[in-house]
Amino acid sequence: MQMSKKVTDKVSWVGKVDWELTRFHGEEYSTWQGSSYNSYLVRDEKTALIDTVWLPYDEEFVTNLKQTVELDAIDYIIINHAEIDHSGALPRLMKEIPNTPIYCTRNGIKSLQGHYHQDWNFVPVKTGDTLQLGSTSLVFVEAPMLHWPDTMFTYMTGENILFSNDAFGQHYATEALYNDRVDQCELFAEAIKYYANILTPFSSQVAKKINEVLALELSVDMICPSHGVIWRSEPIRIVQKYLEWADSYQENQITIVYDTMWNATRRMAEAIAKGIQEIDGSATVKLMNAGKEDKNDIITEIFRSKAILVGSSTINRRYLSSIGALFETIKGMRFSGKKAAAFGSYGWSGESVKLMAADLAEAGFEVVNEGCRVLWMPDGDALDACREFGRQFGQAL
Repeated sequence: MQMSKKVTDKVSWVGKVDWELTRFHGEEYSTWQGSSYNSYLVRDEKTALIDTVWLPYDEEFVTNLKQTVELDAIDYIIINHAEIDHSGALPRLMKEIPNTPIYCTRNGIKSLQGHYHQDWNFVPVKTGDTLQLGSTSLVFVEAPMLHWPDTMFTYMTGENILFSNDAFGQHYATEALYNDRVDQCELFAEAIKYYANILTPFSSQVAKKINEVLALELSVDMICPSHGVIWRSEPIRIVQKYLEWADSYQENQITIVYDTMWNATRRMAEAIAKGIQEIDGSATVKLMNAGKEDKNDIITEIFRSKAILVGSSTINRRYLSSIGALFETIKGMRFSGKKAAAFGSYGWSGESVKLMAADLAEAGFEVVNEGCRVLWMPDGDALDACREFGRQFGQAL
């Protein structure tokens, strides 16, 4: 059984590391590194529990919590965010301590009642409200749309800890607990994937809220999110990364996403890539087959890119289904400041390129040209034309 881990003299981690998790949000999000559901026990003259764990682990969560603290000694429960990966063990816990007050935002009350249909002892809080524990206190900061309307942060005075819920998190399973004890490449790969796939649509709110919190000039010695590691070494570094990612982020990268039936569109993609590299040899060019690559990895690479090209052969006067699913995701991401174009092969009607260009424009990309189409399998001349198309695309950037 997973026992508690000491964070400070007053704070313990009492969550769950989920090494087996491979999909999240239903089947929407790939979690190849697993995840954790971080719950924190704060003990001063009064005791507060901050968040719980995902529903499948409710029984073991309560069992383990009993080995750390007498449940009747928990004076307050803080729910920073009501989504079931955070609040899932709450119904099981409340069977043991049904009258314990639950502190959350007004939207948090609506969400918890919507999920569990229970009328617990809710205490609504707003930004600036304080809960005195003894020598320390908890200060609540509403953070709507980071990434749900009910989200809030909780700041612990004295210990200078920001319990940030989903913000600054990663789906990353580790027993090491802290950011300075894990592989940094793995950590930041998961951190940017998490931001790209979950927080990108709310980037304007992310920047606004972070700047609001920074304006409070709070000392922050640790950031304790709800997933992944605790940021204890240079915690401001991940805050700075979020401000960077929230500001129409892009690297010197071009991502070519395609799907192909008989390899004609694949060959176009490879020729286009060569043309781009001839114009800008310093740019990173990545090719990703949407029918084979993980959708969330593709979204992460699009997030990192200054421009993308999307390619598909025409099928049933449309484009291939993997590209359709990708567009459905991209349109919700609200990417900004990125350029794009479409390409594809066809045998009869050839509608895919025009349709993809329209979808790219609807998704907020600046479409730089009418795209590139090739009839049937590209021969040498057609591949030369694709390389020229790549060169022109590179020049347009």
